[in-house]
Amino acid sequence: MVSDDTIAATSANSVESTPATRRGWLQATAAGTLGALLGLGGQGTAAAVETGGEGPPEWVTPPTELGIETLLYERADLLEGERLGLITNPSGVDSSLTPTIDLLYEDEAFDLRKLFSPEHGIRGNAEAGEGVGDTVDEKTGLPVLSLYGDTRQLQPEMIEDLDAVLFDIQDVGVRFYTYIYDIARSLETIGDTDKRFVVLDRPNPIAPLSVTGSRIDDENATGIGDYRLPIIHGMTVGEIARYFNDEFDMGADLEVVQMRGWNREMWYDETELPFVPPSPNMPTTETAAIYPGMVYFEAATLSEGRGTTKPFEYVGAPWIDGQEWAEALNELDLPGVRFRPVWFEPTFDDHEGENVGGVQTHVIDRSHFQPVRVGLSMLVSAFLTYPESDWISWGDTYAIDSRANGSELRETIDAADPGTDPVALADQIRSDWETDIDEFRSVREPHLLYDDRWRGRRKGN
Repeated sequence: MVSDDTIAATSANSVESTPATRRGWLQATAAGTLGALLGLGGQGTAAAVETGGEGPPEWVTPPTELGIETLLYERADLLEGERLGLITNPSGVDSSLTPTIDLLYEDEAFDLRKLFSPEHGIRGNAEAGEGVGDTVDEKTGLPVLSLYGDTRQLQPEMIEDLDAVLFDIQDVGVRFYTYIYDIARSLETIGDTDKRFVVLDRPNPIAPLSVTGSRIDDENATGIGDYRLPIIHGMTVGEIARYFNDEFDMGADLEVVQMRGWNREMWYDETELPFVPPSPNMPTTETAAIYPGMVYFEAATLSEGRGTTKPFEYVGAPWIDGQEWAEALNELDLPGVRFRPVWFEPTFDDHEGENVGGVQTHVIDRSHFQPVRVGLSMLVSAFLTYPESDWISWGDTYAIDSRANGSELRETIDAADPGTDPVALADQIRSDWETDIDEFRSVREPHLLYDDRWRGRRKGN
């Protein structure tokens, strides 16, 4: 059963409302301002305060307390006497960067027996799409079973000696990210057992962006798109687990351990939590903000910047004049962004080792930034300006169709005249999504756990 113990979200800057923990965190007014000083690129961290004595400084409590911290310091009795498995990766850490694996393994209140590895591996040592094998965690000696190898789903025999499986991974709030499907598939398996599934909740790093993007129908469902999700879904991992479990009748015994001090108007850096890359090509919070629109380029013959230091911020191809394209994109006057010409040489993936011309997308005002609109406009511009651009396909199957819920986006761009306004065409494509988006907002509403004081204010992305 999902817990009815709903924890009220507190203000982003309310240090006074943050409970004390056994780490001896200090209250300080500086905690409420650090995120603003750091900005989006600051990758906010818990602030260190000099104590004037010997030894290391003590840590100031960030405004947001993670689900793992709520479990450890307030709800340890939830799993008392239970044999535990954990699905996690390097992003599963507390606010002082201690891995959840270590926290649970070293705490006598918990009986952690097994680890499960998603895409990229339990310690983050595998690239996108690279298979992950069963192994042993070197630090704890615990067995690690792969969920991204010969099987992509928990199997009943994997958990027959467990009472509960925990999930603690940082998501990025976008339909294309694979970790949320580890949740869905785990719920499917656990729904047929007497086991429990416990989600240790984490912030949605792009929560202020409004819900947008085409939803996925059953015939277009893939490993990076399923369960009628739009591109930007606006939910935390705990909320999306509730959505999966209830809306798709998975029947799992689900518990969400909520955060404190988080609401949907907070960008990740405003939580003052450290950002640990949840995958190799998601290095910063800027990447997470840009990602929802740039993922379209994965389905085209352009490079989306994989194999560079700026994945998804860089987009280009050998046939593109970066200076020319940057000027054309800036003339579109898209809110919140500017484009800078760049030349780069990917070390792997599309156009590996080639000299690529393109642009870097700079978010200069995230309160007006609409990543899906920006990405679509760039895609249209690239195809209309540079006829060498093409779609990735396997026979009659096009990669873009699974990302865009059918062939309409591809066919609309292919049929457009070279003089077509890229923004107008992007907006035409997006307008067809609105009815579905309104329906999704209504469907997800019962599954939300946190305050959203700006709901309805921010417009489509």
